[in-house]
Amino acid sequence: MLEDLKAKNAAWSRGKTEVDPQFFKRLENQQSPEYLWIGCSDSRVPANEIVGLDPGELFVHRNVANLAPPQDANYLSVLQFAVDVLKVRHVILCGHHGCGGVLATMEGGTQGPVDRWLANARDVLHRHQDEIDAQPDQAAKVNRLVEVNVMEQLRHLARLDTIQKAFAEKRELWLHGWVYDIRDGHIKTLLEIDADTDLDGMVRPDKVLV
Repeated sequence: MLEDLKAKNAAWSRGKTEVDPQFFKRLENQQSPEYLWIGCSDSRVPANEIVGLDPGELFVHRNVANLAPPQDANYLSVLQFAVDVLKVRHVILCGHHGCGGVLATMEGGTQGPVDRWLANARDVLHRHQDEIDAQPDQAAKVNRLVEVNVMEQLRHLARLDTIQKAFAEKRELWLHGWVYDIRDGHIKTLLEIDADTDLDGMVRPDKVLV
């Protein structure tokens, strides 16, 4: 199996250089993406592929259920590097329908590191329990919690010092909350935040029309 993966890698590399002989030389010399993608670790959601970008064009951070907890040094380091060093112009936080992490948040049964990690998502569920319960079936409940979670996480992200500093310095920076529908491969925008957004006066996620 692993030899097969390496053979596919060699074929991919040949294909890239046949189309563009300088492709890897450019990647070696510079990394200058305009986008930071914060998404789920789910193998069905390949960040570069679903938005049609090549390596070097999208800076990526992924974790279970695309969470943005302010105590996670890994995520915070990626965000700071992307905003302060790479000077990305767009931060995209993208969830996906049918998310296993969100389903586990609703159904429980997790333990160890996963259970501790999902505490942030459980907080979102508790704040929006009535809305989630009002959905017609389990799939709809999961998908609505996916959407609400994206909007809540984006609000958390927008309040971080790294983002607020960039806004205060009038840098070109926009935050986007997206959801990816595995059923048809389409992306839908849920929420947009920029330097002029009133975070305190923002409509709560359970009131946003999506």
